[in-house]
Amino acid sequence: MENRDYYEILGIDRRASAEDIKSAYRKMALKYHPDRNPGDKKAEERFKEASEAYEVLRDPEKKELYDLYGHEGLKQTGFGGFRGFDDIFSTFGDIFEDFFGFGPSRRTRSAPQAGSDLRYDLHLSFLEAAFGKETEIEVPKTEDCYTCLGSGVNPGSHPEACPSCRGTGQITRVQGFFRISTTCPGCQGEGKIVTDPCPECRGKGQVRKKRHVLVKVPPGVDTGSRLILRGEGEGGLRGGPPGDLYVIIHVEPHEFFERQANNVVCQFPISMVQAALGDEIEVPTLNGTKKISIPKGTQSGDTFRLKGQGIPDIRRSGRGDQIIEIVVKIPIHLTKRQEELLEEFQKIEKEKRVSTGQRFWKKIYKGPHR
Repeated sequence: MENRDYYEILGIDRRASAEDIKSAYRKMALKYHPDRNPGDKKAEERFKEASEAYEVLRDPEKKELYDLYGHEGLKQTGFGGFRGFDDIFSTFGDIFEDFFGFGPSRRTRSAPQAGSDLRYDLHLSFLEAAFGKETEIEVPKTEDCYTCLGSGVNPGSHPEACPSCRGTGQITRVQGFFRISTTCPGCQGEGKIVTDPCPECRGKGQVRKKRHVLVKVPPGVDTGSRLILRGEGEGGLRGGPPGDLYVIIHVEPHEFFERQANNVVCQFPISMVQAALGDEIEVPTLNGTKKISIPKGTQSGDTFRLKGQGIPDIRRSGRGDQIIEIVVKIPIHLTKRQEELLEEFQKIEKEKRVSTGQRFWKKIYKGPHR
């Protein structure tokens, strides 16, 4: 499907209210609903377009991302449109009944339905995120009951046709020019009722289980990164495919390193003597310690860069750099001898300032006086 503008699809202004968005979708869904346009492929496409547009614009988070970044911004939500009518009707089934007094068509109730997607929040240390990690997580999810294989019926028994709808799953009535079909309340649209339910799942066909899933975290992930594990979500209904599992990454802060894009930034303290006279120091990096040379006269706030010692780039080869910011520490507890040396140093500094000051003022006032 072409990525058309969602506001254009629903025929509304970008400043439209939530009620305006809902009203616009109601009109389009009523006009292009597949039950009212059997076999009309163009109407089906318009119905799908409108449903996708409504799903995005009715959700404040998706709408904000779409308004800021367009279709590209929706990728980070995990929303990639609807797979088909089953997804649309399972998402908007209640809305259709509120809108029009009828729900999903019979074929969608009995057809296989994809399972829902799941979310798992994975917390990593700074170094685990930098270097990647394989870890096993425990995910609670629904799946087909192993006793009845998802049928909900006690093995050896069979479901019976619903007497209320005679197995159609729909109750049909005539309203003016329309034949309105509503979901059968007796069988919930299934067309069948279970008189002898499976004792394991109590007739639901699915059970809740905790499954262990292996997650391979690539090097370079950051807070907000999303990993998609296809088929590890909720189990599908009536033989439908399972949903997906979205693993959301949260990286804990490090006591020494800080991440900026793919660079690693840190502050390293040195003494004022090291800063004044220069020195060779060892600084921690992600790969152990590295030696760097501190030149004479280094000031607090000066930075040094170690190429290729940063975070691996998750999208392509290569790594960022490590940036070391120097912090010159002033000593607090001095011995008597240290104080004597500093007093002598101060005396020399004063003499230098007097000499420098005289030259400065001469430069300022040299030339003719007014």
